[in-house]
Amino acid sequence: MPIVFLGMIALFLVLGLIFSRGKGAFLIAGYNTASKAEKARYDEKALCRFMGKMMFALAGCQGIMALGILVVGMWLFWVGIAAFLAVIFGTVIYANTGNRFQKKSK
Repeated sequence: MPIVFLGMIALFLVLGLIFSRGKGAFLIAGYNTASKAEKARYDEKALCRFMGKMMFALAGCQGIMALGILVVGMWLFWVGIAAFLAVIFGTVIYANTGNRFQKKSK
């Protein structure tokens, strides 16, 4: 089981690095299926950097879960799961409200 957590942490860290450089937009669900006209309305680099921050947060949550299983106890594992879900739901709400990633009109 710890190997699975280490693999997930590594995956989230790699994705975080890719996204934080403003690359990898084709990996973002919803954005990759949008038409070219719809994609042109969004600031792709800002969206990718935000997703990179989310990936780093998810890697941290996975680390908390792994630490809970390996060292401290199951209560920390559940804290990690709660944090993981909070990051995901918070990200979805933040990204889909307020037109945060739309390009500014001049």
